[in-house]
Amino acid sequence: MKLVIQGKNIEITDAIREYVHQKIEKAVNHYQALTTEVDVHLSVARNPRVAKQIAEVTIYANGTVVRAEEASENLYASIDLVADKISRRLRKYKEKRANHRHEKTTELLEGQPVVEELRLDREPELPAQVVRTKYFSMPPMTVDQAIEQLELVGHDFYMFRNIETGEINVAYERNHGGYGVIQPRNGNGHTHQNGNGKHATETASSLIS
Repeated sequence: MKLVIQGKNIEITDAIREYVHQKIEKAVNHYQALTTEVDVHLSVARNPRVAKQIAEVTIYANGTVVRAEEASENLYASIDLVADKISRRLRKYKEKRANHRHEKTTELLEGQPVVEELRLDREPELPAQVVRTKYFSMPPMTVDQAIEQLELVGHDFYMFRNIETGEINVAYERNHGGYGVIQPRNGNGHTHQNGNGKHATETASSLIS
């Protein structure tokens, strides 16, 4: 297992490096067969009003990304917290893999409109400048697989390439429970249909019209 430790606004001392190795290796001990690489990013917030020391762990497990982040006023406490969280998410991922061998994943989307779930009462605002750019591979996947990724990375949304349409879609967690998917409108103004002939979601263009 490859373990990479990086720091921002903080010096990675031998003591910190040893502590990270100890905690992370213990957290992934039962999942080493799934884990190919672990990236640990430690940072300290420069904002004087926010005394936070942040520990972020990203695990690459057989093409799947599992991520966790924790922050506190003590770096070692943040490492403890993120190690516990990443261990729980790895366990959840392993259990889902086992379940998929025996039964088909329950359909998560029932064609519910997504317009009411988005905050349309707020004018969109762009930052004054781009402060961070991320690049990542986007292999084709099903909606169910995208929602699994959404749960594993702990974000509010997950962008993916739909294996059925080849288009870029966005899966997100609805405010009142469940999940939704945003997809582009095609040339004839209709949404794409899933394998059961049901509309998976509203189109992105209809949300801003």
